[in-house]
Amino acid sequence: MGPRAEEVDGLHIVREIPHVEIFTTERRWMGTSNGGGRPKVLTVPNINQSIVEVDYAVRGELAIRAEELRKQLEKSPGSLPFKQIVTCNIGNPQQLAQKPITFFRQVSALVDYPDLLEEKNESFTKQLFAEDAIERAHQLLKAMGGSSGAYSHSQGIPLIREHVAKFIEERDGFPSDPEDVFLTAGASPGVQLVLHTIMAHPKVGIMIPIPQYPLYTATISMYEGNAVSYFLDESAEWGLSVDELERSYREATRKGLDVRAMVVINPGNPTGGCLTQENMRGIIDFCHRNNMVLLADEVYQANVYEPKSLPFHSFKKTVKSMGPQYDDLELISFHSVSKGMVGECGRRGGYFECSGVDPEVKEMFYKVCSISLCPPVQGQVMVDMMVKPPKKGEPSYEVYKEEVEGVYESLKRRALKLADALNKLEGVTCNPAQGAMYLFPQIRLPQSAVQAAEKAGRKADEFYCLELLNATGVCVVPGSGFRQRDGTWHFRSTFLPPEKEMDAFISNIATFHSNFLKKYSS
Repeated sequence: MGPRAEEVDGLHIVREIPHVEIFTTERRWMGTSNGGGRPKVLTVPNINQSIVEVDYAVRGELAIRAEELRKQLEKSPGSLPFKQIVTCNIGNPQQLAQKPITFFRQVSALVDYPDLLEEKNESFTKQLFAEDAIERAHQLLKAMGGSSGAYSHSQGIPLIREHVAKFIEERDGFPSDPEDVFLTAGASPGVQLVLHTIMAHPKVGIMIPIPQYPLYTATISMYEGNAVSYFLDESAEWGLSVDELERSYREATRKGLDVRAMVVINPGNPTGGCLTQENMRGIIDFCHRNNMVLLADEVYQANVYEPKSLPFHSFKKTVKSMGPQYDDLELISFHSVSKGMVGECGRRGGYFECSGVDPEVKEMFYKVCSISLCPPVQGQVMVDMMVKPPKKGEPSYEVYKEEVEGVYESLKRRALKLADALNKLEGVTCNPAQGAMYLFPQIRLPQSAVQAAEKAGRKADEFYCLELLNATGVCVVPGSGFRQRDGTWHFRSTFLPPEKEMDAFISNIATFHSNFLKKYSS
């Protein structure tokens, strides 16, 4: 669209308008009518185009279609060739029948309904709730001023930040300051806050792994930054090489980008890969040499399925163990109550810790946090329990230990079983899940299927996943939603369906895959 003329305070001004026609107070942009003749103020062409361009595949077209099918089943049972929708598109454990941890829910209930802690209800409460749950609820209510319905400190309840810092110290063996900890509404808002702060101008680049979690490309796009891709190596169980980092960085700087930060997801989403500590040291040295901020997404740190051969090490621990010359590395680490054995996605609790970050920048983080007043208090309560669960000798410990170990061992069995089944399918290869909650198999599709997808205006893996959903009710996410190497097709599936339903789940996928290949083999 070329130059447009408009009147502003009686002056005739010509401006170059790239996408939409600007309107004055007398003449609005002629958008969609509301049916009565008055044009809409907001239409897709005239809202912020960064919002329009955002793509978040995990909750995208497949998830929308799955919801349509779910509603159809509710209205007309038996109208589809399956009885239920199996939502494997997102890591949402309790949606797929993972039971909440008893101690966590007891404390949450007491904090939300403190009348149960009054003396008149004492005998009743002690029959239903463990002694240490009652004690923790009293402690938390005191720390939050008596009610979970009140705003907290914008950075998070101080006592809970103290508990987070102690958890980090015990995990890593190095000090942590509660003033470096920011409680957040899940890890995602923390990531968005930090990325928004980093992207000071349109030439800022953020290095992200490919495949990546769509939060990163969506956020970078929304804030008009530049995603700088580095590829994980599928042939080496989704490993990461420093040579690939150097290649990516050089290409970006040659294009004039100001590459300020690198994102690492460990354990990996969507890949399920875990980094070795040697690999982590190479990443840290790379960021230090190139004066970059390291953003460590560690929300799956409890989901590690080969703890003896490939244990989880935090980037904080690894940086501090490399010597004082790395103390000035700017590191921001993220954690969440949504994953691990906690699985409390709907509570929206998480935190990030700053290490080596300028105090004045932390003040800016606090300022932005204060605009939202505070993170959800019930999410903060769940963070407290995640980082300070029952200890041996306490009344809730044995039940807590049994529940957590039961969830962990079941996840590990389901991960192995699904990977083994996928690797038996024709044209499918799948690395085992070393961690996290996902598998990311590669599917090799017949050329006629690729052509059918093109005819339908879709990418081949989107086409495959949509047909899988329509035939079986299983909702997964196409690999193109996470980005992938050109010429390859993948999908991401959780292994969260209940263990007793896993055989039927696998059988549905296998039958569909066989029929799909037969249909398009010609």
